[in-house]
Amino acid sequence: MSSPATFAREETPPPAARGPRRGLLPWLAVPALLVFVAFGVIPLVGVLVLSFTSWDGLGDIHFSGFTSWSAVLADPGLPHALWVTFLVMAVSWAVQTPASILIGVFLAGHQRYRAVLAVLYFIPLLLSSAAIAITYKALLDPNFGLGAGLKLDLLAQDWLGEPALAFSVVIFVVSWQFIPFHSLIYQGGVRQIPRAMYEAAELDGAGRVRKFFSITLPQLKYTIITSSTLMVVGSLTFFDLIFVLTEGGPGDATRVLALDMYIRAFKAGLMGPASAIAVILVLVGLALALLLRRLGGRDPAASQLEGA
Repeated sequence: MSSPATFAREETPPPAARGPRRGLLPWLAVPALLVFVAFGVIPLVGVLVLSFTSWDGLGDIHFSGFTSWSAVLADPGLPHALWVTFLVMAVSWAVQTPASILIGVFLAGHQRYRAVLAVLYFIPLLLSSAAIAITYKALLDPNFGLGAGLKLDLLAQDWLGEPALAFSVVIFVVSWQFIPFHSLIYQGGVRQIPRAMYEAAELDGAGRVRKFFSITLPQLKYTIITSSTLMVVGSLTFFDLIFVLTEGGPGDATRVLALDMYIRAFKAGLMGPASAIAVILVLVGLALALLLRRLGGRDPAASQLEGA
């Protein structure tokens, strides 16, 4: 009669049947690592090196130490560009987040017409930012735009000639283009919330508003942090839309840091200071991403359905 140990040895599958060897798993990440190094690390190191040089983009590169950094940090235009960047970031987040949550919650329903609306809402994200800026610039022209054509004085204003109006137009166009993307994120987050939670709330007599604030919003905590991280870090790279729409004007009312970097590099031929601004953008984006991650809690594996 065989002992239990004999049966255990017989039932143990051979090593080949247990799946791929663990030693092969690290090699599966090599292609992704190579792509990240080639298109992420090396360009970043190159920009960091260029920030310590004097180069006009065509001639020889000469190392100049901290000259470029001193010029950038002493420039009174840098704090203003940084302020406008944070202002665009904060106001666009305040506009996009509530609208994205509401639209996402609405689209999370399983009715067929909501699926059609979800496709229609997603169209602005498929368009080029430059094309969107050109279209809105034509529509908002005070002489030949939509207001003049419809003879509406309210719309026939100098939208891009007044600092406050130009800033408002930038926020509106940015929100119009990117709200669909974040709505899609919230739509997926809402659909992950168990239906049983809403049924229990309905038994307690909770209405739609109460269910939204007591169930939906708390359960979307990590979705909100993810969306906010993409929104905040992405706002640091706003360039093409603002460049085509206002070119940073009127004056410097919409001159964000990314646009300031472009002007220094390709209009003034100051690649060193422009590279220094690029490094500042990377550091600001990294700091904001880490801060938002800390707001999400210490457990990176925490689930959206925690506490359900």
